Amino acid sequence: LVACLTLALVALAFAEDIKDYGYPNWKCDSEVMKKSKTKPTSVHSLRYADIDIIGALGDSLTAANGAGAQPHDVLGVAIQYRGLAWGIGGDKSLDEHVTLTNILKKFNPDIFGYSIKTGSANVWETAKLNTAIPGAKSANLVEQATDLVRRMRDHPEIDIPNQWKLIHIFIGANDVCDWCTHEDQLGENHFRDSIGAAVQILKDNLPKTVVVLVGVVDVSLLRKVDAFNQFCDGTHRHECHCEEDAHVDITTETKKYQEAEQELMDGRFDTTDDFTLVIQPFFEEMDTVPVLPNGDPDLTFFAPDCFHFSAFGHGVVGKTLWNNMLQPVGVKDRWVNLTDLTPALNCPDQACPFLRTTKNSVDCKPYMTPAAN
Repeated sequence: LVACLTLALVALAFAEDIKDYGYPNWKCDSEVMKKSKTKPTSVHSLRYADIDIIGALGDSLTAANGAGAQPHDVLGVAIQYRGLAWGIGGDKSLDEHVTLTNILKKFNPDIFGYSIKTGSANVWETAKLNTAIPGAKSANLVEQATDLVRRMRDHPEIDIPNQWKLIHIFIGANDVCDWCTHEDQLGENHFRDSIGAAVQILKDNLPKTVVVLVGVVDVSLLRKVDAFNQFCDGTHRHECHCEEDAHVDITTETKKYQEAEQELMDGRFDTTDDFTLVIQPFFEEMDTVPVLPNGDPDLTFFAPDCFHFSAFGHGVVGKTLWNNMLQPVGVKDRWVNLTDLTPALNCPDQACPFLRTTKNSVDCKPYMTPAAN
């Protein structure tokens, strides 16, 4: 036992610092960072400081598998570093690590539901309202949405009728990676309908909610990593079955998934003033992976399996998600350069300081409400 402890301490002493991405000293004009003077009744008048609760559905990219693993520690990818997850992770501060949660803490330090540390979805102390399950496909979102509703109902500090909630969803990589073997069950229409069914559960049970759905990413981009790294090529073929079939056009199928996903914004979730769905499409036309100055793939963006995001990757994508959310619907960026870190972490528009929705993106004036003093 003593020998084992000694070896563990030595390993810790020589452990590398995990590369991360924070945004120090960020702030916006005080007016856009205030809560509404009175709690809004319309989701189209929702200031970021009005958001009290954050939750998430998804797969291993939202469970943050491997995000805090040491470089080359492939076994570390099995660990779910939920506190580092780009949407709902709440470890560290914004100065040290960018996530949607850590940005929203700047607006409302009392926001509740974010994940911390490591652990699986069924460990409340760490997962909180992050119900994402590694390996999940879109068909699993209904179960996750049901679980999320249950957690909120069971928690004595959550006031479902009166608190505003943001639910982050990211899904699709596992659907696409298995599509070639189950085309009848994992096509784009099934993908759309499965997500829609989960969002409908949220709409039926969680008033005062905005759902932020990130468009599915083209996993075939990882072939650009494979070309430079034999180990990455092997892990991708293991984790993404359709990677093994050279005749499968993953990009074309992903485009079908993206187009079907966009159909969910046809107004079906805008029938009441207290609920909406907004798709953030920044991944949809991305055509390259992060690269180093010499043009080689930047593997520090990825966990040791070259597939999941590292802590650094989660930080960069978290910043991108936030900036996409601030853009009006209809003119959101559909392409992102994850290599270029020079764009600022943006602030809400003073002329429309709300979370952008389909309706306030057309005309914000009807929804303008004063901020608190």
